[in-house]
Amino acid sequence: MSLHTWLLFVSLAGAVIAAPGPSALLCVTHAARHGVRPALATIVGGMTASMTLMGLSALGLGAVIAASDTLFHIIKWAGAAYLLYLGIATWRSQGSGAADDAAVQTAANASPGAQDHQQADRSMWRTWRPLYRKGLIVGIGNPKDLLFFSALFPQFMDASLPIAGQLGVLALTWLVLDGVIMLGYVLCGATLLARLQQGSAGRWFQRVTGGAFIAAGGVLAASHR
Repeated sequence: MSLHTWLLFVSLAGAVIAAPGPSALLCVTHAARHGVRPALATIVGGMTASMTLMGLSALGLGAVIAASDTLFHIIKWAGAAYLLYLGIATWRSQGSGAADDAAVQTAANASPGAQDHQQADRSMWRTWRPLYRKGLIVGIGNPKDLLFFSALFPQFMDASLPIAGQLGVLALTWLVLDGVIMLGYVLCGATLLARLQQGSAGRWFQRVTGGAFIAAGGVLAASHR
């Protein structure tokens, strides 16, 4: 793959990933509510979803979905329903979980006993695991992403050169861009929105983000291939 082709892919992929969407909104919401470190699990969940979709695309499932209205709509409605669920749950949320996460981290740093450390680690894992799961489900719940990978990657690949190496470069580049850009959303969420998690401002933040998830679910439900 030439440097020119790779840079063109970087510019296009970066623009697509940076465009605000459900995954970016989820990263901002989790960072504002739980803090930066737990929100990293959301990023990893989204990256896992991207790797899964790229793998399925390489196996040809993207072409199958493109040819099957039924399969496309099953995945689409499942993703839309989960975004609606996230929207309602966020709307009804009572406030920030950052204080609880900070308490867990403080206990882990202050407690000298091995048992206390193990308890703190288990508490942190109980926080990180659902954030990872939500990032994974939101990332994988849009069938258009699978079609996107199926259509995008071949445009930057030379059939006369080894396919596996080119696919590996494109996939790794996408994952790095995805992680870096979503980290930017997480940092912005923690820096700019953490203050909104107190009092009436915090309640309005939950309602706005909840409404955004619901709107995203509606857009996905109304989308076509």
